[in-house]
Amino acid sequence: MDIGGAMGPLYGSYFKAMAESADGKESIGAGDFLEMLQSGLDKVRGMGGAEVGDKTMVDTLLPAVEAFAAAVDEGADFKTALERMKSAAETGRNSTKDMVAKVGRSSRLGERSRGVLDAGAASCCLLLQTTADTITELLENGQAGET
Repeated sequence: MDIGGAMGPLYGSYFKAMAESADGKESIGAGDFLEMLQSGLDKVRGMGGAEVGDKTMVDTLLPAVEAFAAAVDEGADFKTALERMKSAAETGRNSTKDMVAKVGRSSRLGERSRGVLDAGAASCCLLLQTTADTITELLENGQAGET
């Protein structure tokens, strides 16, 4: 919470909301992880008020959570849902390149923000992809449940 700018409080709150959602669980399956992702997303959106198209981390996070949720709803296994999340996160991150920032510090740049990826969207993509890769590795090594 003490990092400069908005990313510290946003990520701190994101992880805290995810942890609170998982509190008391012995293991975490795909449904549980979806609840955690949704809790984190809800917290971030509640804090910053950003929506898809504002050139923020929400451009990565929201489509990633939606892709994971859709995969779970379709009955996909945990690993497949994680792959879909990773892909959606990457697409969301890349979508910010041609946007003009509307929210956050980069919004002060106006038109000059066009042509570069949003830092929050990029870091969120990296975070989600690393999380997915780590969970996948645990699943493959039998250290996590598939459900």
